[in-house]
Amino acid sequence: MQSSPSLPVTAAGAHRRRQPPAPSAPAYLAATLTLLVLAAIAYSRAAFPRFPHPPATRRCRPDAEGSWSAGVFLGDSPFSLKPIEHWGISSGGGAAWPVANPVATCADVAGAGFPSSFVANPFLFIQGDAIYMFFETKDPVTSQGDIAAAISKDAGATWQQLGVVLDEEWHLSYPYVFSYENKTYMMPESSKKGNLRLYYAVDFPRKWILEKVLLERPLVDSVIINFQGSYWLLGSDISSYGSKQRGLCIWYSSSPLGPWNPHKQNPVRNNKDNKPSARNGGRPFIYNGSLYRIGKDCDVGGGCIIQVFKVEVLTANRYKEVVVPFVLDESLKGRNAWNGARSHHLDIQQLPLGQLWIGVTDGDRVPSGDSVHRLTIGYMFYGVDSVLVLLLGVLIGAIKCILPLRWYLPHTEKRSDTFNIEKQVFLCHKFSSLICNVNKLGSLIGGRINYRAWKGRVYIAVIILILTVLTCFGTHYIFGGNGAEEPYPVKGTYSQFTLLTMTYDARNWSLKMFVEHYSKCASVREIVVVWNKGQPPSQGELKSMVPVRIRVENKNTLNNRFNIDKEIKTRAVMELDDDIMMTCDDLERGFKIWREHPDRIVGYYPRLAEGRPLKYRNERYARQQGGYNIILTGAAFVDHELAFKRYWSKEAEIGRKIVDSFFNCEDILLNFLFANVSSRSTVEYVKPAWAIDMSKFSGVAISGNTKAHYHIRSKCLSIFSGIYGNLTSKRFFNSRGDGWDV
Repeated sequence: MQSSPSLPVTAAGAHRRRQPPAPSAPAYLAATLTLLVLAAIAYSRAAFPRFPHPPATRRCRPDAEGSWSAGVFLGDSPFSLKPIEHWGISSGGGAAWPVANPVATCADVAGAGFPSSFVANPFLFIQGDAIYMFFETKDPVTSQGDIAAAISKDAGATWQQLGVVLDEEWHLSYPYVFSYENKTYMMPESSKKGNLRLYYAVDFPRKWILEKVLLERPLVDSVIINFQGSYWLLGSDISSYGSKQRGLCIWYSSSPLGPWNPHKQNPVRNNKDNKPSARNGGRPFIYNGSLYRIGKDCDVGGGCIIQVFKVEVLTANRYKEVVVPFVLDESLKGRNAWNGARSHHLDIQQLPLGQLWIGVTDGDRVPSGDSVHRLTIGYMFYGVDSVLVLLLGVLIGAIKCILPLRWYLPHTEKRSDTFNIEKQVFLCHKFSSLICNVNKLGSLIGGRINYRAWKGRVYIAVIILILTVLTCFGTHYIFGGNGAEEPYPVKGTYSQFTLLTMTYDARNWSLKMFVEHYSKCASVREIVVVWNKGQPPSQGELKSMVPVRIRVENKNTLNNRFNIDKEIKTRAVMELDDDIMMTCDDLERGFKIWREHPDRIVGYYPRLAEGRPLKYRNERYARQQGGYNIILTGAAFVDHELAFKRYWSKEAEIGRKIVDSFFNCEDILLNFLFANVSSRSTVEYVKPAWAIDMSKFSGVAISGNTKAHYHIRSKCLSIFSGIYGNLTSKRFFNSRGDGWDV
């Protein structure tokens, strides 16, 4: 069988083929579809931004290791430890109080300008008034573990990073540090080398040299404790197959330098169920004469949980321990908390002079394998997008499913090769049948749906809507990092703020959504609801990850927003209307800017007061004029002690009466009170990625009539300027240089 000759192409035909085809309606629709997809991707990336950070505040890699960090706990005993933020400790210098966990992150430990990819297994060493923390850090390029150190001189509130202090050619971790006969030793895990090594400090804490090899065994998570006149070495031997995740072995000696004798029960077993005892999860400690061992159970959901065991018997022949109740305060914020996903290490020591106990623990906010999971979901959304694009192209005729059969007829250069020809004919016959079915399907769809008719347009509009939504979700999962809304450090420390909102019974529906959403934000410590009118909700009606306090007021007045409240536990208060919804990242960015300028009102809605007489202008007008001089306190950070004291001062009394008479302008009054005491900038603007005003859907906003609302506020401007002075100095957009105010 000969291959069919190709049909001749005339010169005229060739000329026509060289002409560009005239744009058709399907082509225009296809172009519009492409623009819609690109717009959806752009919107998704704007809604879930990854803002650039300067080197000093660069965040960790959003993977399963780069999200590990370390936090400090304090307590009257090792069994009553609370996070450091609960103690109301201030670091000063505009960083605000309280200082909050974590105190060491991978961004703090940088090598060659890049943050570490792992910070975990912290151990403390107390020397006088100084507290040293040694921990494992990983090189971001090689992923090899090194030992880094930090120092605190304020009982663990703030830490100065000292960098890597021990770096070998093999992986190091678990830096157990102790002192013996006026020398300081470190016994890091070096199982990759196949043995357990002991180093001593020749220039503490930065320089260490090898003292000796304690055991020619690949031990992990090893510690040494002096108890009842003997030294005990506890670790997990991974030389045998399958013993890496569990199993505890014990050796004993008269000196921490050895020689070490093996315990007769190695590997020791849990007396309750005869299973191998859990691996060490930190330093053993002695409390009220009893020895307690910290272990970790790594069989829980791919992570580990910390357990404390009371050692009841420890001799050369016997070992017995029992689990005792031990609970650290765990955040309910999940991945938005620094330790929301898992933790596997705890070191507890008593501060000098019998004061508080201090504990340092590591934590991760991202479940194991979460990054791969999010990428998989994201690309699945994009895959469905691709199918919908093809389907939509078929519907509008931009993609023709009519494939010429002559493309698939057999042809060969060797006419004598009958076998190959017959094989080609058979395969092409099958493939031609498939193409015919595809052609019929395309014709069937194209014949049933006419995109020019109103029904066809509805079908296409629905597909485009689904396509846009799927694109947004896919972009969120791929470009949105690991999904956690991280806080931003200032001078290497974190803090927390109180979220305060004012509402009444007609807005109960929005309050529930407000509390559930914002309670998940990383730096929110407490939510205070100022209840102005009606029956307040019960605590059980509000689903929150943080404590919620409802403060019922006796009088329905806007002045209640700034009532002095001595129960507020943070310096920063975020005044936020209950009908404004924005991302947690927007709150975190605003909080960072306020911590850098705690004497200002930092918020998200700028306004401009200008002209003679003064007129109240919206954000669009302010941008056209290039500046603003008012920040609305319906979404703004303030120092509550500073702001509330000024608002309830004697000079503000007449202003508060005006607020009551208009039932408006309380935020304008506070702006005047700030501007009246300083010649410098008193307001700071942060642009949110997006914000939704839910009052547009409820119909209960006091500013429903915009024209009348602006007229009243212009009156307030004129009255307040006559009492407190003019308010016309402009502060330009993009004045900070971080790109967050444009």
